[in-house]
Amino acid sequence: MYLKQLAQAAEQYCIDLIGDCDIRSLSQDSRQKTDLGLFFCISGTHFDAHAFAPQAISNGAVALVVRHLLPDLAVPQLVVTDDRAAMALIAAEFYGNPAQKLRMIGITGTKGKTTTSYLVKSILDYAGIPNGLIGTTGNKIGSQWMRSNLTTPDPIELHDTLRQMVDAGVEAVCMEVSAHALAMRRLDGITYEAACFTNFSQDHLDYFETMDKYFDTKKGYFTSGAVKNAAFNVDDDKTEDIVRSLAIPFSTYGISANADIFARDIEISENGVDFVLSLWNEQRFPVHMKMMGMFNVYNALAATALALIMGVEPRAVCAGLEQITSVPGRAEVLDTHTPYKVVLDYSHSPAAMENILETVRGFVRNRIILVFGCGGDRDHGKRSLMGEAAGRGSDYTIITSDNPRTENPLNILLDIEKGIKRTRGVYELIENRRVAINKALTMAQEGDVVILAGKGDETYQDINGVKKPFDEKQIVKELLSR
Repeated sequence: MYLKQLAQAAEQYCIDLIGDCDIRSLSQDSRQKTDLGLFFCISGTHFDAHAFAPQAISNGAVALVVRHLLPDLAVPQLVVTDDRAAMALIAAEFYGNPAQKLRMIGITGTKGKTTTSYLVKSILDYAGIPNGLIGTTGNKIGSQWMRSNLTTPDPIELHDTLRQMVDAGVEAVCMEVSAHALAMRRLDGITYEAACFTNFSQDHLDYFETMDKYFDTKKGYFTSGAVKNAAFNVDDDKTEDIVRSLAIPFSTYGISANADIFARDIEISENGVDFVLSLWNEQRFPVHMKMMGMFNVYNALAATALALIMGVEPRAVCAGLEQITSVPGRAEVLDTHTPYKVVLDYSHSPAAMENILETVRGFVRNRIILVFGCGGDRDHGKRSLMGEAAGRGSDYTIITSDNPRTENPLNILLDIEKGIKRTRGVYELIENRRVAINKALTMAQEGDVVILAGKGDETYQDINGVKKPFDEKQIVKELLSR
């Protein structure tokens, strides 16, 4: 495919095209070896890839997408006004616009995206609709897993994955839509048949700076024309702000407020949740889910709303909800064969922490022992809030490292400690996460629940830019075997 053809896909952002050539691959990493590659010189917050264009050329790039001309480099160059938006449209064109051949389903919100996507996939599986999954835990084509480093992949990886899904016979794709992906224009050019808004609470302020900017980014997903049909959690205060000016068909779901789709007669136990699913006050279906927590009732309602938009019959929806047993790292009860339970959860925001603690408090027979930390180089403001939530909700808290990245781990722990000191919570600081987990398991007694929060199904710890192996499931298994 020639550069001139790719330029036409991003015509609204093109300023000039200097030269032309055949393009066989795309890249935004100058270290990546390519064959007749097109390199995107993305201007980021911390770096400007224009400086790495010579390295990209030495590794096989034969053309560049740039914000400004690089006259010293004798290769064809496409000059654009918006490099990220142009990359999204060019990647779609390069891979044959695969999203146009798929029924796209998007899930956005602060919490619940991963679990809701798994529930939708389970429903589609039961309904016999070939489907794919894109999200935090990786990408899945049918039953084949593909690892991914981002909740919502960059446009090159995304459209490559969608192309593979089309070739594999996939019909519908359920994907998590992160606020970062929206802000970085990764999804430009994709139209979603169905999308839902789960909830909104504090997170990612290291990037968005204010809650208003964070919310406006999510709101823009539904008002930009990218979504054809939507579903909203009517119990979330921010829903009204979105639907007030919405020009597309939408449905609502909830528990507290009046909604099109709602749950009643909810019973929660350590073995899961039971509720009656009500659809427009006309149809009612009993549902038993093997996943615990009120938040999973909300996730089930979100998945139901999306599945109904996709035309799935209500009874198939219920069966799909009932056949899933767990989601990796999301309120996942580990098989430890101990007189106490060990729960793995990805909760890394104040609201998510409150949710998992409230859920476990509903069935714990003795103490809640919580092990958690906060990520480095991220929103500092939420650290003390999470510490406060921990102090109020757990009986004993061990504050430890998460992914410290380039920060001093002890400084992060001290930020969390400021919040827990505002409560009467009993706690200690153990910087080494493995040692902290061992302490929790050692002190746990019959009837206790140990919660390992923050990392979920991640299999690494990011320390000073190096991702070191750290699989909490494996670590718990090793520690208990001793």
